[in-house]
Amino acid sequence: MDQDSWDDIRTALAVARSGTVSGAAHLLDVHHATVIRRIDALEARLGARLFQRHARGYTLTEAGRMLLDAGSAAEARFAQMAARISGTGERIEGEITVTSVLGVAELAMPRLVLLMRQHPGLQLNYLTDPRLFRLDAGEAHVAIRAGSKPSEPDYVVSPWCRIAIGLYASASYLERHGPVTDLAAHRFILPGSEARPAPHMRWMAERLPQARVAMISNDGPARLAAMRAGLGLGWLLPGEAPDLTEVMLRPEWDSQLWLVSHVDLHRSPKVQAVLKALRNES
Repeated sequence: MDQDSWDDIRTALAVARSGTVSGAAHLLDVHHATVIRRIDALEARLGARLFQRHARGYTLTEAGRMLLDAGSAAEARFAQMAARISGTGERIEGEITVTSVLGVAELAMPRLVLLMRQHPGLQLNYLTDPRLFRLDAGEAHVAIRAGSKPSEPDYVVSPWCRIAIGLYASASYLERHGPVTDLAAHRFILPGSEARPAPHMRWMAERLPQARVAMISNDGPARLAAMRAGLGLGWLLPGEAPDLTEVMLRPEWDSQLWLVSHVDLHRSPKVQAVLKALRNES
């Protein structure tokens, strides 16, 4: 496959994922006319329509879905290969990607910053996202995960620490609704579906199936703003919002954090350096 062919396929993947020419152009940092030209060229080369054009954007045809599956698999293999190559150097330098659950930056970052001071050639990419980054596809070198122990067969997993989580409310909410004794009488501000496996969310689903929900959002700052406005109770880490009042803290809400790496990169100097830094090992 020549370079132009792969560029055309990457363009088609970007259109498939964004649904529009303008969205693909933004992702690829090219002009929208370039996107149209590459899609037309790829369809002509393959002799098949990959997209149905309509006023709202581009929709994949059956041939387009086949290309999306094959192209995505190729991208994943390239990313995995690149991650393995980048992790083979003996020196602790270059890019290292750590993906983490939200809310643990205050614990993780001081240790990672110290590592970077010790190794100035290291460039840290610290990513948080509701989805789980795939280490086997090269999306990250080290992952900090919460909840049940990751069970992927090619992952090296070790316990890191446990974090407490409690229910918090604003002073204005407590003034209007009184002390929190019966949770069924209160309203809640909840994270999105990505947080369902968390111990406190499972606890709530089991004990308060008819909970009064005021708001659901996967945006932490949005939930925090709603809590400060007195819209309802919400779960936070201790010290995350000093202006809010802790109203309940239960040990069964604690969440186990895990350090995860891929078996192919686990022994590389950069990954070992990050793992040791996060564990506070010398």
